[in-house]
Amino acid sequence: MLLEFKRIYIPPGQRVLLRDVTWQELEAILEDLGEHRAARIAYDRGILEIMAPLPEHEFDKEIISDLVKALLEELDIEFRCLGSTTFKNQAMAQGIEPDQCFYIKNESKIRGKKRLDLAVDPPPDLALEIDITSRTHPNIYEALKVPELWRFERGKLQINVLQNGHYVESQQSLNFPLFPIIAAIPQYLEQSTTAGRNATLKAFRLWVPQQ
Repeated sequence: MLLEFKRIYIPPGQRVLLRDVTWQELEAILEDLGEHRAARIAYDRGILEIMAPLPEHEFDKEIISDLVKALLEELDIEFRCLGSTTFKNQAMAQGIEPDQCFYIKNESKIRGKKRLDLAVDPPPDLALEIDITSRTHPNIYEALKVPELWRFERGKLQINVLQNGHYVESQQSLNFPLFPIIAAIPQYLEQSTTAGRNATLKAFRLWVPQQ
């Protein structure tokens, strides 16, 4: 009998690892956990990780997400932001819930869809992971063919782009090649801690056309 995972308390910043979890058990656990939860999962060929983020993790995620949205809006690019949607592929026996993700170039291909299936739908164009709790699993994103993965850790942003099936660290974003993203995102995130969110986003929106 499957233990009800919603009864398990995972302290913020901690994780639980389960081995030999079948795909059917994964589906049952996800259903038991429900969609409206703070915990995130990563599944890699039988190993399931369930992690509860720290409050500062959520702060960084929200501000960085807001900056990406503002950039896309200023550039008048249609996008869809899907947050911590569970992306999984049964054939690859892998699944992940990013801290945040965006459909940009492939937005039109999933427009209006309520549920996504990576067996037929494209993966997100950009995934964001906040690494305060050391949770990123690049190999899962590689397997799911996510073209660009941002990892933010200890105040620094690392951009990884998919080349020949593997991530290569890059100084440029695939989605925003004309912008100094690696310097700008941490700078405006830091600014938000003193100036506030709204003032920072206003300043960022003024910065975008100057580039």
